[in-house]
Amino acid sequence: MNRNKKKYRSQILKLTIPIVLQNLLSVAVNSADVVMLNYVGQSHISAVSLAAQYASVLFMIFYGLGTGVTMLCSQYYGKGDMKAIDVIEGIALRFSLLAAFAFGACAMFFPRYMMRVFTPDPELITIGASYLRNISVAYICWGVIEIYLSTLRSIGRVTISTVLNTIAFSLNILLNAVFIFGLFGAPQLGAAGVALATSISRVIELILCIIVSIRSKNAKLKLSYMFIKNDLLLKDFFKMALPAMLNDVSWGLAFSMYSVIIGQFLGSDVVAAYSFTSLARNFGTILCFGVASAGGILLGQIIGENRLEDADEASKTLMKMTVLFGAIGGLIIFLLMPIFLSFANLTPLGKDYLKTMLFINTYYVMGAAVNTTLIAGVFRAGGDSRWGFICDTIDMWCYAVPLGFIAAALLKLPPMWVYFLLCTDEFVKWPWVIGHYKSKKWLRNITRDEY
Repeated sequence: MNRNKKKYRSQILKLTIPIVLQNLLSVAVNSADVVMLNYVGQSHISAVSLAAQYASVLFMIFYGLGTGVTMLCSQYYGKGDMKAIDVIEGIALRFSLLAAFAFGACAMFFPRYMMRVFTPDPELITIGASYLRNISVAYICWGVIEIYLSTLRSIGRVTISTVLNTIAFSLNILLNAVFIFGLFGAPQLGAAGVALATSISRVIELILCIIVSIRSKNAKLKLSYMFIKNDLLLKDFFKMALPAMLNDVSWGLAFSMYSVIIGQFLGSDVVAAYSFTSLARNFGTILCFGVASAGGILLGQIIGENRLEDADEASKTLMKMTVLFGAIGGLIIFLLMPIFLSFANLTPLGKDYLKTMLFINTYYVMGAAVNTTLIAGVFRAGGDSRWGFICDTIDMWCYAVPLGFIAAALLKLPPMWVYFLLCTDEFVKWPWVIGHYKSKKWLRNITRDEY
């Protein structure tokens, strides 16, 4: 048994390291945005922070669809069925491109209306609208990239995914500097430059995905897969992916409502501090989310081989690693506090807010780590995405969001009390999440012998 634990720990770490590097690069890009915009002005930081909420929602859609791909494809890969993987990839591409074009069209043609959802400030609306218009192309490319990379990850090819992201993110950072500051004769675009850099890097990443697909023996990127008709796998995808997608969208929209609450009721100082806090939290959760993704892939493959007892044992190892990395994540945020406080170009009041918000996040990441590993990793590996959707929806929309609006708009509590109450969302659902894990109702083989 100890030998198995070491084996699972080794396999999880092997999958985790590339995913963590990929997430780290993603955070590095966001960090570069904030660092560079810090020299442009607080308004640009605030506007980009608010406008980026749409990308967060779109990411939740892509992540939910990608989760459906991972849930099914990892089990079918464990079973050795590549034909089913092609069909599932095509199904996911249909819906991801539909969402990508919808968001891209809105960002291109109605950006000011999109910004008014988050803020009444005319300056922030103008800056944010320019950002949204320039990032619209990135949304469309992203819809294809995320599904293809999810397919690669589901069959264990996480290193290729990391290499592609490394190239794209590195280019993004370089182009950020070029377009924000007007280097090498380029126009000085500020916040719009961040969006333009993202769009260019996404186009190049999509081209690289096509090259990888051409050189691959399996797991191809073909739009023709979207037209493969298979009612049984479509039914399975809807059954597994739809709750996962709705879960992520529901959670993402609710989390975006935190920005609405902060932007509409708490003032620009809190908005700017929240931008830096979100960045620090991303650094703190990199390890946790990497372990959750890697664990979900490994568990899915083990369950696909019909080794349910081994999957249960592997999940226990995964949970111990999650708790450890959650504690490390909190420590990372604590160590980053002096750096963020000294660097942030905020008003004195904004810096006071930032200090408090960072401290709250030193323990908040533990709640996020445990819930993410169980709901998005363990449960989904066994095809149980419906339970997480119900749990998160009740927690966010019946508890956290109403509590935030009541605290900010009705009771008019001090801003940091409002933020503290919002950050209780992860801990409130712990008893139900942990209880569902112990029940083992999530542990199922969801593959078909005939389809």
